[in-house]
Parts: sequence; C-alpha cells; structure tokens
Amino acid sequence: MELRIDSGVLTEAVAWAARVLPARSPLPVLGGLLLEAADGRLRVSGLDHEASARVEVEADTDVEGRALVLGRRLLDICKVLPRGRTGLAVEGGRLSVTSGDARFGLSLLPLEDYPAPPALPEVRGLVDGDAFATAVGQVAVAAGRDDALPVLTGIRLALDGTTMTLAATDRYRYAVRTLEWKPGAEASGEAADVVVPARRLTEIARSLAGTGPAVLALDGGSIGFENGGLRTTTRLLDGRLPRHDKLFTLGDHALAATARAPLAEAVKRVAVVAEGDSPVQLTFTPTAIHLQAGYEDDIASQHLPATLTGPDTLTVAFNPGYLLDALTTLDTPEVHFHLLGPGQRALLTDGPQATHRHLLMSVKPLV
Repeated sequence: MELRIDSGVLTEAVAWAARVLPARSPLPVLGGLLLEAADGRLRVSGLDHEASARVEVEADTDVEGRALVLGRRLLDICKVLPRGRTGLAVEGGRLSVTSGDARFGLSLLPLEDYPAPPALPEVRGLVDGDAFATAVGQVAVAAGRDDALPVLTGIRLALDGTTMTLAATDRYRYAVRTLEWKPGAEASGEAADVVVPARRLTEIARSLAGTGPAVLALDGGSIGFENGGLRTTTRLLDGRLPRHDKLFTLGDHALAATARAPLAEAVKRVAVVAEGDSPVQLTFTPTAIHLQAGYEDDIASQHLPATLTGPDTLTVAFNPGYLLDALTTLDTPEVHFHLLGPGQRALLTDGPQATHRHLLMSVKPLV
C-alpha cells in the first residue's frame, strides 16, 4: 500500500474512526484501525464489540493495499504532522508515515485476526443531519450517567410514520423532542421503538451536522447511519425507557411564559449563591417572575417580565443545573411553563405546538 493525502484530511478521517476504539480490550487487534487504499480513495475503519465507524476520503493511491495499525498511536502521529501532503506506505512489517521532514514508523498488526466489520442494518429512510443533531443535543442532557442502570443512559428513538421521537430520562427529568424524517419507499414501514446509547448517538449526531440528509438504518439489534463517505453502526441497549405520555399529561394547571434567554442568564446569575444543589425559586405573577436563591444573608434575586394564567401567584423551585439544561436546549425566544404547583411536575415547552418538551420535578421552595 502506498498513497499521498492531505494531512488535515487524514487527521479528520483517523479521528472519526478512532472514536469507536475501546479504551481497553483483551483483543489487541480491536485497538487497530484498518487502512484500505484503492481507486483514489482511502478508507479508514475502526470497531469494537459495540460500535463501528468507517470513513472514505480522497487520496492519491499509487499502490493499492491494506494495513492494520494501532489506531490511537496513528491518531497521535496525525495530530503533530506538518501541514501539507503526507505519504503512507507499507514497508516490510511497518507503516511509514512521512510529512515534510517528519517521518514515523508504525508496526503492523495481523490482518488475519481482524474481525469483519458489521453490515449496515436495514435502511429505513433519511433524516436531515442538522435537524437530527439539534434534536439529539436537546434530549441528551436528560440521559442518565449511572451505568448501573444501562437503559437510562440511552436515548429512545421511535419511528411512527414520518415522525421521529427522541427521548431521555435520568428519573429526575425527562426530555422529549419530535422531528420529521423521510421513510424510504422500499423500507418495511413498520414502527420502531429502540434505545440507543446516548454517548454514541450524540457523537454520531454531531458528525452528521451540516452534511445534509443521512441514511438511517435499523434492525432489532443495531442502528446505523451513512452520509457521503461516513458510515457508523452501534448496538442497541436492552430494555425500554419509562413511557412519558402520562407524565406529560398534567390536567388542570397554570401556564406561565417569559423570554427564555434572559431567564437562563438570570438563573446563572442568582445561582452563584446556591450551595450545592440548593434550589432556585421562581415566583410567578400575572406580569412578572421573581427569582431567588440562597439562604439567610447569602442571597440573590432578580425580576423579569412574565405572564401567568390561572392563579394570582405561584411559587416553584428547581435544581438550578436541571433548569439551566432545559432552558439552554430549548431554541425558541419564549419558554412556556406548565405548572401544577410546588413539589410537583412542571413541563417546559418551546411553545403551543410543543415539539420540544422538558419535564422537571419542582422541589420544596425556599423558606
């Protein structure tokens, strides 16, 4: 194998594929990246037991061939390469990497021990990369971090007709986002409801931003995406997230509205006096919202314009971190609070149509 490629293009390709490599593995070859040169293209592939990633980029391929090298070592080399054309060549038992006056050598791993990459699951249709990246980012903040409850570390992805629903919860909050997608004409058309690891799906979604429509592929055990020269798959999590339908049905409740960005800034401001997870208190009136945090002499407060429909006044309190996550992931000028009362569920939405909903449990108000 022998080829020449721009160092920046090589670095991006290696970084994309290396993100799925396991931190530790009893199989050394799973720490490798497979390089394949042919027909003016370089394909870089990586995999572990849970996920796979493959990217194809343009290159001047003088000699076709394949090579398997330690992926993280290759990435470290790519990060320090001089800008410009870089040469890759198999020389005996090593891969030579040259760029300008810099030269590196990497031992080759045995190709015969490298597992075959998983195939792309059944193609279901197309989803816009930008819309998908935004939606995943909006719900991922609510995903759990405790590996003792694996299903709560995932994001629910449900397909029903032309509507995709993404949802995540860590038991203390629950974020739901709906968006449009385009089912394929040859797809089965069956509804789907799966749970995808949140960290993996977030990485995938970020890489799809700005790339246009992406192919969505799904079967009973894995999900995959493909766009241009990028292809990735990841295994699904077992289990289901708790249903959000009843939780989000509040019945008779008060409705408050205020400008989202000023409220987020005000929460950040008053929360500087909050100890640990002590709450930020919000008191709504028909014309204003009063924020307060802290205890005794260490307190902070701020007023903002707001509206309240229902009672003359209503006071609720929230964990400031959870409240900020909800406010910063909403992307509309105004936020709507659907309130049952102190210590009860509160639903934050992006407006009357509510394509993005974020459920929080309010806590005991400040004394």
